[in-house]
Amino acid sequence: MARLVVLGGGVSGHTAATFAAKWLGSAHEVVVVTPNAKWNWIPSNIWVGVGEMSKEEVTFDLAPVYAKAGIIYHQAKALGIHPEGNETSDKPYVVVESTEAGKVGKIENIEYDYLINATGPKLNFAATPGLGDANGLGEFTVSVCTADHAVHASHELQKCIEKMRKGERQKFLVGTGHGMCTCQGAAFEYIFNIEHELNKAGVRNMADLKWISNESFLGDFGVGGLHMNTMGFAVSSKIFAESLYTERNIDWVIGAHVNKVEAGKAHYELLDGTMGEESFDFAMLIPPFAGVGLKAISKTGEDITTTVFAPNGFMKVDANYNAGSYENWKASDWPKTYQNPTYKNMFACGIAFAPPHPISKPMSSPNGTPITPTPPRTGMPSGIMGKVVAQSVCDRILHGADAPLHEASMAHMGAACVASAGKGLFTGTAAAMTIYPVVPDFEKYPGTGRDLDYTFGEIGLAGHWIKHILHHLFIWKAKLKPGWTLIPE
Repeated sequence: MARLVVLGGGVSGHTAATFAAKWLGSAHEVVVVTPNAKWNWIPSNIWVGVGEMSKEEVTFDLAPVYAKAGIIYHQAKALGIHPEGNETSDKPYVVVESTEAGKVGKIENIEYDYLINATGPKLNFAATPGLGDANGLGEFTVSVCTADHAVHASHELQKCIEKMRKGERQKFLVGTGHGMCTCQGAAFEYIFNIEHELNKAGVRNMADLKWISNESFLGDFGVGGLHMNTMGFAVSSKIFAESLYTERNIDWVIGAHVNKVEAGKAHYELLDGTMGEESFDFAMLIPPFAGVGLKAISKTGEDITTTVFAPNGFMKVDANYNAGSYENWKASDWPKTYQNPTYKNMFACGIAFAPPHPISKPMSSPNGTPITPTPPRTGMPSGIMGKVVAQSVCDRILHGADAPLHEASMAHMGAACVASAGKGLFTGTAAAMTIYPVVPDFEKYPGTGRDLDYTFGEIGLAGHWIKHILHHLFIWKAKLKPGWTLIPE
């Protein structure tokens, strides 16, 4: 009997574990280690953050789902990996610390034959002073990164709406809280949902909304921007985004590294080296991501963390980490199998793998401060990676250690994104976009780096309906309801 241990129960880890359990059956073990008791459909947190959905609508308990699937579940936080075992045994194992009520702090070793690291990111609020505490509940700002964060954000938003109803003008600042942030898309959705809710509440005229981002241009989104086929024309995401912000009367500050947050004030540095500050009554600034802090230890007890993980804490995989300067970057630098180059029975997927470099062109201020969006690896790409890595591991368990690995390079992968711009059965809007490939390939697609036959976008009410339908479809899939395997990642 072989044992697969999956670290993380988010989109990528949950996808990997549930498919592996289905393919391997009861003859082998699938173990999930995740500190969370609940699964969260994170794309809908923005709706929780404006009071349009409850926490219960975007989460569910993991334990009964894993019990139904025959998956062994440990509600615990992974602390370290011993990929060579220890001095008394060659069996590799992970060290975990329980987060389950009644067992908090209990340390346990879990042996494995194969390991999938899908821990997702550490929300690194501490990278920007004043942005938030370890739980993301800052004294000065709010967050929509988790369902609990979003509930708190909703409460604070309602307080601002009540003030506006009483005649007190409010200023909203939404965007990224550091020069190396990703997930501009979540903040993008949130600011437009706030704008939509303020209109519904009849107080839009009492609000000033401003976007602040580390993007060098609006519509970069951490993928270097894109050109999309819209009504037969190749329209840049820059024009698309600028038009939308202008239409909704939202001002913007771009190329900004927020370096400090105080009560009612965010300090920032721009790409040209100048310093500035923005006042606010309500701020939602996405934190940067980092690895969760896993350690790697050799058989003799030596710390080999730098061998297994990149400096940012994400696990090294089959990527080209020596590509050098931007001029040398190629689509082929990106990983295909997500196998660790040192330990062949370890894989990383979703946000947990270390990218070879950003997708957007790297930029720094004259002061040497990097202000560049880091690559998004969430949503659809995370699910695809999780499933493909599970296929590779299952094939090696069932057919031998030399079974060929499956591939899912982001340079050969398309992705669909539905970005909400306001929720409402008849008044909602969303930008429905596809992008192919996620990582541009300028050798194959000169000029734009992408195939315009498969990169397109529209905004409207239909996009909102699609996003709402997808919310229910993906929760159905994650709960392993009938037909779940037929719903694509």
